Amino acid sequence: MNQFQFKIPSSSSGQVDLSLGVGEVLYLLGANGAGKSSLVSRLFSQHQNNAKRISAHRQTWFESNTLAMTPLNREQLENQARSQDVQPHARYREWNPAERANMSIFDLINADTMQERKISGLVRSGNMEAAQVEAQHPSPIQVINELMRLSNLPVDIGIENGQKIVAHKNGGPGYSVAELSDGERNAFLIAVEVLTAKAGTLILIDEPERHLHRSIISPLLKILFDRRSDCAFIVSTHELALPVDTPKASTLLVRSCDYQGQNAQSWTVDLLAPGAALDENLKGDILGSRRIMIFVEGTARSLDYPLYSLLFPQVSVVPKETCRDVEHAVRGLRGASELHWISAWGIIDNDQRSSEDVTRLKDAGVWALSHYSVESLYYHSKVIARVAKRQTDLTGGDAIGLTQLAINNAIAAAKSQRAHLVSSAVLRSARNKVLQGLPNRQDIQSGTALSFSVDVPTLRTAEDQQFDALIADADWNGLLTRYPLRESPALDRVVDGLGMKNRGTYQSAVLKLLQDDAEAMSEMRELLDDLYANVSAPSN
Repeated sequence: MNQFQFKIPSSSSGQVDLSLGVGEVLYLLGANGAGKSSLVSRLFSQHQNNAKRISAHRQTWFESNTLAMTPLNREQLENQARSQDVQPHARYREWNPAERANMSIFDLINADTMQERKISGLVRSGNMEAAQVEAQHPSPIQVINELMRLSNLPVDIGIENGQKIVAHKNGGPGYSVAELSDGERNAFLIAVEVLTAKAGTLILIDEPERHLHRSIISPLLKILFDRRSDCAFIVSTHELALPVDTPKASTLLVRSCDYQGQNAQSWTVDLLAPGAALDENLKGDILGSRRIMIFVEGTARSLDYPLYSLLFPQVSVVPKETCRDVEHAVRGLRGASELHWISAWGIIDNDQRSSEDVTRLKDAGVWALSHYSVESLYYHSKVIARVAKRQTDLTGGDAIGLTQLAINNAIAAAKSQRAHLVSSAVLRSARNKVLQGLPNRQDIQSGTALSFSVDVPTLRTAEDQQFDALIADADWNGLLTRYPLRESPALDRVVDGLGMKNRGTYQSAVLKLLQDDAEAMSEMRELLDDLYANVSAPSN
């Protein structure tokens, strides 16, 4: 099914009709007691054969991490659960919660097993090309591990002996997923239920924030939406930041519900299109205090988003595609502060901006990195040294020597790309000169004739000298500050020098480092100048 149609009895207008397509998200937003859970039950009942409900009062623990049911038991349990989930008591009580948790374990192991069997079958039939293509599709286990990492949870999940799910924290020994913390288990179970759903399923999630901090549930949901764009989502919440963090989602404001006995009869609701503002009464009921948002460049799967989500755990981090989008978002929210309760900030790459441009942006609440781009934070010499230390703690060896080898190889690789890197810097300098020479409003009003030129040879000579000086001084951080080293083999040489598989592996190691090491986290925040202190100030 590509489109789900809903009919909601309305206390004021008789009936509200709405539709939700595959790949779309609808939030049910309202204060406690407004009737959200009852409405979730109503919407589920209208499409129960193609829907999956994840309840707020679900049991988030399970007795075993092993395959404890047969496929027939699994099918019978699902049919019984569907019939129970349309009953009036489903809004406050979950039927057979222990078996439902076991059903999730079954689904995860079954999904992984079926993919392995498919690949093996292709290999046995001699279709190696198709086997390689299938192997490129991440299994639910692999996706869950990515979700855990990007959601600030330092846990890796794996399957042992084809029937037991184990967890590893920070590379330590395995233990049963039943022993995960409350929040980790909740994130794990939500991810399992979403990732193992059939394509075209309507997935209803009731109050996902009940067992999880918003700094975890917000990135978790966004990535699940992205991974399961073949499903439709309805999320019931009283957490205002969740719809804000998903700009493309629609929001149904649930204000109240009329009951006859235990049965909900009608609701007072308002449907808001994506990006529409919330009214002050609802914000007052739900929010109660100011919230902070940081806009960053890229998408939920870019380097920026997971890093800044870790550095600012109490803040909503919202990715925007370009630096211009970040600036517009921050200026827009700050320019209409009387209409909302959001404190808005931005972080963008430096991209060799002039000091005047950096100051202008900072005055608007947008911080340009002191280094060229976000990669510079991941590959800063202090970060490389800490990753090398963790490597040698596990494998043995000289961490200082490993760090120096990686950096020396990276500098040599940057030197080999001298012409490209210098040309890029000269081009940006020339563009900055042109922008600085453009007429302002006073020039236009006075009719002043302007003329200017850009002395490219002089800029080139100065840039050549600066690059050569940084190379001669073996100043890796200086190179990171000024040049787009991601456009050279330099970052790959760091990865090779540390003995890691690829950039993705190294960057994941950096994120784990920040999760585990408070000193590393503090050091990374210092690279953002005074942004962390400003965002964390009590007045914000």
